[in-house]
Amino acid sequence: MADVEVKVPAMGESISEGTISRWFKKEGEAIKADEALFEIETDKVTQEIYAPVSGVVKKLQKAQGANAAVGETVAVIDSSASAAAAPAEKPAAPAAATAPKQQPMAETLPPAAKKLATEKGVDTSAIAGSGKHGQVTKGDVLEAAAQKQAAPAPAQPARVVTVAPGERETVQPMSRLRRAIAERLVSAQQTAAILTTFNEVDMKPAMDLRAKHNEDFQKKYGVKIGFMSLFTKAVVSALKEVPAINAEIRGNDIVYKNYYDIGVAVGGPRGLVVPIVRGADQLNFSEIEIEISRLAARVKEGSITLPEMEGGTFTISNGGIYGSMMSTPILNPPQSGILGMHNIVKRAVVVSEGNTDKIEIRPMMYIALSYDHRIVDGKEAVTFLVKVKQAIEDPVRLLLGV
Repeated sequence: MADVEVKVPAMGESISEGTISRWFKKEGEAIKADEALFEIETDKVTQEIYAPVSGVVKKLQKAQGANAAVGETVAVIDSSASAAAAPAEKPAAPAAATAPKQQPMAETLPPAAKKLATEKGVDTSAIAGSGKHGQVTKGDVLEAAAQKQAAPAPAQPARVVTVAPGERETVQPMSRLRRAIAERLVSAQQTAAILTTFNEVDMKPAMDLRAKHNEDFQKKYGVKIGFMSLFTKAVVSALKEVPAINAEIRGNDIVYKNYYDIGVAVGGPRGLVVPIVRGADQLNFSEIEIEISRLAARVKEGSITLPEMEGGTFTISNGGIYGSMMSTPILNPPQSGILGMHNIVKRAVVVSEGNTDKIEIRPMMYIALSYDHRIVDGKEAVTFLVKVKQAIEDPVRLLLGV
């Protein structure tokens, strides 16, 4: 008998434990190497943990919903019992002494292919290997990963709350992620001097730009022109003009960031998370759109990882996709600024052309900047929003860098 312990892996420096939110296998069930065994939820991310070997689940040492520390053993797999896991239709005859030993599944997967499959989140048990003796190659894994990325993300099950007849209240424990969100929001309100300033943006130039070039853009890059790439570029340009908003307080020091990692708030099945577009100042419009699309898909399918959400310098939150007209976004500590985008509404506005003013119907958006008044002055906050407004209302400025 070869018992293999399954332990909670390290998931980031600040994470010491998690909650086992779901077991995919029961005791006595067969499992293959790299097959999902359980799902663990932390205050920052939820991820699946895979079996290190093939075999039979001998023991589950933690109940679903229980907490488990990093490094703690939560299950035991009997790696020598894989043959006994599948029930036979009739009692098996004693094996002949010369009968070849069945090759374990893990032996058909080279270490390099196994590592790549883990990184790509590919279930190797469903791959027909093209290598010698049916061995799964790295090329097979890459092809399966490409097919998985091209396929539409599976629909997330709706959260169901059972209510007994006549019951006036329903009590449901907060998830780790929801508790973490609550704690961070309260902490931000208590530790930072948060103020919000507003402005409005005429979205017609941006909408005209998208209408004119979207078809060609999508054919070339595989994604549509979105407002997020425009706003990300506008934000980076404004942050360079007002560096205090790209800074943070660290002890008694103000740390100015000379890089621009922009967080983009995305609503997922377990709440709002903020993946990071790294080095946004070094990316063009298509690269930003592709990266945002990739990160949003990972959030919605629940596969976003902790490193993809750490270390942002500024955040953009688009409440407009939910119909929000105006809001005061809360800072994402230790950042000193967050931009709130809102829905686009047609309104009558005064448009100046030379010395002539006229009233036109324009698609208008309110934008809001919440900032830490300890290091950002009101003048700087207003200047930042004006820079963003000017860039969106005249997108050519972004291309020219003015």
